[in-house]
Amino acid sequence: MATELPFSQACENNQAPILDVLLEVFDQPARVLEIGTGTGQHAVHFARALPHLQWQPSDHPDAAHLSRLRLEQAGLPNLLPILYLDVSASPWPITEFDGVFSANTAHIMAWPEVEKMFQGIGNRLTLNGAFCLYGPFNYQGSFTSDSNRQFDQHLRTRAPQMGIRDLDDLNILARAEGLLLKDDVAMPANNRLLVFRSTGTHP
Repeated sequence: MATELPFSQACENNQAPILDVLLEVFDQPARVLEIGTGTGQHAVHFARALPHLQWQPSDHPDAAHLSRLRLEQAGLPNLLPILYLDVSASPWPITEFDGVFSANTAHIMAWPEVEKMFQGIGNRLTLNGAFCLYGPFNYQGSFTSDSNRQFDQHLRTRAPQMGIRDLDDLNILARAEGLLLKDDVAMPANNRLLVFRSTGTHP
């Protein structure tokens, strides 16, 4: 009897529009770190569609087991074994990468963890490397839709440290780590894909 793999319908729904952007952003051979691999659906889909990349999945030690079987079954030569990565811990288990992808993590992490994620990326991302961050975001303190407002309330009911982050706050973190927002792409279901680039300098 086959083991049923963990599955996210949201991943299934958004992987095609995300891939359209990643095809443009990661158009050269590179090692890309995925933060928060979850079920592994994105990792398998993107690694298969982007064979010129070395795709490095990672997740918090408490969640890394969710993707392991899917990643192993995929058998893709450019899909690396998952790393345990707690963004708040030091040192990170990877010292340098050319790109980063993370989906639906910033609103799940507590704000100090979001800060640590940006710091860790800023210290390890190669010059002009891209950090692609997917999820719902607020703009100038306002929700972009009623569904995002309801989702934010749901998150805060689950845990008060969760919540949809504001782009202005993320930009402050990014600039402090030498990351500049280069693109902000509309995605389905009131989500966005933010593309930051490393300048290689810390102000």
